[in-house]
Amino acid sequence: MKTYMAKKSEVQEKWYLVDATNLALGRMASCVAKILRGKNNPQFTPHVDTGNSVVIVNAERVLLTGKKKEQKFYYRHTGFLGGLKAIRYDKLLSTNPEKAIMLAVRRMIPDTVLGREMLKKLRVYAGSMHPHEAQKPEPLRLKV
Repeated sequence: MKTYMAKKSEVQEKWYLVDATNLALGRMASCVAKILRGKNNPQFTPHVDTGNSVVIVNAERVLLTGKKKEQKFYYRHTGFLGGLKAIRYDKLLSTNPEKAIMLAVRRMIPDTVLGREMLKKLRVYAGSMHPHEAQKPEPLRLKV
């Protein structure tokens, strides 16, 4: 018996719609990363992009448990000496809620060329409207 290895031409992509209202950020991000990677498919192959596209709506309504809203920071560096910039999560959520979810999912997929391809299949929107109705995304209930 041989091990099945999927080919790029054999993979059929599906679209999923996730409503982030009242979902915990980390748990939702790990489920979405699993779908983007393709680990929910029986034809999962580690070196082929077998994942599906995910559209996340209502990004501004995502939750954090405990005191993380006041204590969690996102850091970035400008590249200059003393250029460490920090922004608290509640401020990031009010100004750019899409970025918070994108960063959480990005850090859960591989940091490779394949991982960057997977991240291109993620679309995040702050409100409930999205321009992907033509792809007919099916609603996905996450078990979080």
